[in-house]
Amino acid sequence: MADSAPDYARWLAAAASLATRARPLTAPNPAVAAIVVKQGVVVGRGMTAPGGRPHAEAVALAQAGPAAKGATLYVTLEPCAHPSPRGPDCAGLVAAAGLARVVVGCADPDPRTDGKGMDRLRMAGVAVDLADDPACRASLAGFLTRQTLGRPHVTLKLAVSKDGFIGPLSGEPVPITGPVARAHVHRQRALAEAIVVGGATLRNDAPRLDVRLPGLEQRSPRRFVLTRGEAPAGWDRLARPGDVAGLLPMQYVYVEGGAATAAAFLQAGLVDLLQVYCAPHDLGTGIPAYGPLGAATQGSAPPGFTCVDRRPIGGDMLLTYLPT
Repeated sequence: MADSAPDYARWLAAAASLATRARPLTAPNPAVAAIVVKQGVVVGRGMTAPGGRPHAEAVALAQAGPAAKGATLYVTLEPCAHPSPRGPDCAGLVAAAGLARVVVGCADPDPRTDGKGMDRLRMAGVAVDLADDPACRASLAGFLTRQTLGRPHVTLKLAVSKDGFIGPLSGEPVPITGPVARAHVHRQRALAEAIVVGGATLRNDAPRLDVRLPGLEQRSPRRFVLTRGEAPAGWDRLARPGDVAGLLPMQYVYVEGGAATAAAFLQAGLVDLLQVYCAPHDLGTGIPAYGPLGAATQGSAPPGFTCVDRRPIGGDMLLTYLPT
């Protein structure tokens, strides 16, 4: 019995969550995940391996083995249809597996595939559904941004007091949020290939900007400072926000501040995701989170952003915004 359409979102969400585990180790390839389901039971699953090969579909089908015949494959990105010296194209591999149906979470904008993968599957007699699933698109945000806008996906993160300040006017570094929120930030760092702060943050805080979660220490991203001067040893330099385009084929850039850097990326229209960790206490006065654009009172965003998620992180609140 084939899996029904109402199940699509459930299995695609599971695949998108699995794909996150592979990010950003698959670079320069996208982090893709695939799940083979037969009569409501997972018989195979896989994600893109570090370095980009093997692809998720190959891993999932190898795990499923003969059980793939007559099953449904849920995959976050359209199976590739172009040849590569590193391995076979996934469309041909999937077509030969005897699957009854393939549900694709997101079409591949790469012109070498862009619909050709799904066409090849249909020509082989496999039923194909394109779900255009939000969870899959979110899991592929870096790849989609790189393919469509020619630059990495940029996340701006800020930790603010309830009255919207990132620290005291003196510039002295003080903890704003609690340990759970800070641990969550380290998890977000582990998902990025590059991390950016401003020159004032580098001078005042001397941040390490590494990942200090057990088992994820090796995922610390490259460190960049936004400055027109020279970068110190161990750091790379961005002269202006627009220079992130020069970081290709990177897919994910994480901007941690401070206020001037946040404002610079916002004013340049280069913030694809805004994450504000809001503490439950006030500072009374301090540095406005968005610099000349104002404070982030109660974790609010500047104009042009819509809140898509709000959740407690320990004693703090994480508010997530997308550009409107």
